[in-house]
Parts: sequence; structure tokens; C-alpha cells
Amino acid sequence: MPRITWPDLPDAVRTRVEGVLGDEVVAHRSHPGGFSPGTADRVQTAAGRVAFVKAVHSDLNPDTPDLHRAELRVMRALPPSLPAPRLIDGFELDGWVVLVLQHVDGAHPTLPWTPESFEPVLDATLRLSDRLTPTPLPGLAEASTEVADQWNGFEILTAAPPDDLDPWLRERLPELARRARRSVAAVDGDTLSHYDVRSDNILIDPAGGVVFIDWPYAMRAARWLDATTLLFEFAAGQDDHAATDGFVRQVADHVGVDTELIVDVLVSLTGFMVERCRRPDPSGLPTLRAFQRTLAEGMTSWLRATALY
Repeated sequence: MPRITWPDLPDAVRTRVEGVLGDEVVAHRSHPGGFSPGTADRVQTAAGRVAFVKAVHSDLNPDTPDLHRAELRVMRALPPSLPAPRLIDGFELDGWVVLVLQHVDGAHPTLPWTPESFEPVLDATLRLSDRLTPTPLPGLAEASTEVADQWNGFEILTAAPPDDLDPWLRERLPELARRARRSVAAVDGDTLSHYDVRSDNILIDPAGGVVFIDWPYAMRAARWLDATTLLFEFAAGQDDHAATDGFVRQVADHVGVDTELIVDVLVSLTGFMVERCRRPDPSGLPTLRAFQRTLAEGMTSWLRATALY
């Protein structure tokens, strides 16, 4: 199902957004990328005001409205000085969950990552986590609770290994599952974690600044989690595994932990992708499983090659 755009929204929703912006919307441009079937539109009013509108209904996907609700709660509480879009308003109307955000003039990083393009973004992610420690949002879910049913992919595969499972993984399933369990036990902390830091959720502004968008999965976690999840995307797209090893050491050194802990989390995320990519496509998200499969294959290649495993 293709992403809907501004004209597909009900009149009542569009009228409400125009009320928020104080004028009629006369132009729109949909932003590709991501996996939500809802709108992701840059809109412009007759007076020239620009904003970014995200809206979704459960008819498009049953889970995405709750993600928008979660993001709305986070955006209302984020410190205004963070490199994140400012929330203008958010509301629910006739089953639609809508966020009206500051539009960020920028572009997603170009993939595949190179070490040169990745390093400043990794640095910005580490600085973001430093600024969000201690977390400014009370009441966030603990990371170990949130990830426990996601980072158990190798446990599931150990119980019933599929015939097409990579032989290197098959031989190591008990060890991989043990390392994943260990990472769940270590992931808690006092940092507000975005938890979905990847190229789709990053914009590079014209001055080279890094802006972090799409915050529905925010949780309370260890200070190294966001840098590690970003590193997962980098590692999965690389042929030169030495570069990944260097960045693992950089993250570990920055936060003062052993590289083994960072690798444990990368193992957990690999297990998630290897197991989930075999499931049926979720409603309204036909490209998700192929995306997960690509990451699973790339990370398996890194784990097989790295001396850090």
C-alpha cells in the first residue's frame, strides 16, 4: 500500500490542521521513506508558513496510530534545545492521529554509509545521548522491558531452526541466544533513548547539522543504546568490516564500557532481523520484511568476519 498524502486526508482533518497553522494549505509535498502508510507531508500555507504533517488511521495499519500517540507524548516533553523538530500541535479526530511539526530543511543521509559520512552522525548521536542523561521525561518504560520480546530472535530460532538459516548462525545459536539474553539484562540506564536511530530518522540540515526525527519508541535506557542501533545500520551495509570494528570501539570508549557489551546488542538486533524477516508482511507495510532481510544478511556477514565476536 503506497503512503497516503495530504489530499487523501478527510476534510475535517485538513481543516483542523489549517486552523493550527492559521491559514489555508495551498501546497504539499510527500516525503518518501520509512514504513508508515500515513501522511508525511511538507505543507505550505497561503501566507508562506511551512510545517510537516503526519497523520494515520487504524484502517491503514492497526499499530501505527499508537505509535503516533506515543510520539506525540514524547514531542510534547522534549527539551526545545534538542536537535529535533519542534511540535506545533497534535490531536485526534475521527480516528485519525495527527502531528503538526516544525518542518526541517534537510535531507536523509545517502546510503550506503561511508566511514566519512557516518562518523559525524555517530558523534552527534553520542552527544544527543549525553544531553539526554539523565532523562528529562519521567515515567518512560525501561528498555529491558521494551526489548525483551524483540531481542529473543535467536531463542526462537534455537527452538525451531529454519531450513534456510545461514549455517554459521545455525552452528552458534545457543551462544548467540546467550549473548542476546545478556544484552537485555544490561540495557537499562537513565538516558532518554530514541531507540530507532537510523538514516530514515535522521536529517542533515544545510549547515551539516544532524536532526533526529520520529520519536515514537523513546524509552529509558543505557547511554550507549542509540549509538549502537545506528551502528547496526552502518555495519549491515559494509564490505569493509574493519571500519565497523573501529566504530564499535569508539562507542565503547565514549561511554566507558567493554566492546563485548556493544557486540552483544548487535547480536540481539541481528537475531531480531533474522527471525522477523521470515514472518508475513504486516498490514500496510509490504516492504518491511525485505528491509529486515537485507539487514540480517549484512549483519551476519559482519559477525562472521569480525574479531570482536
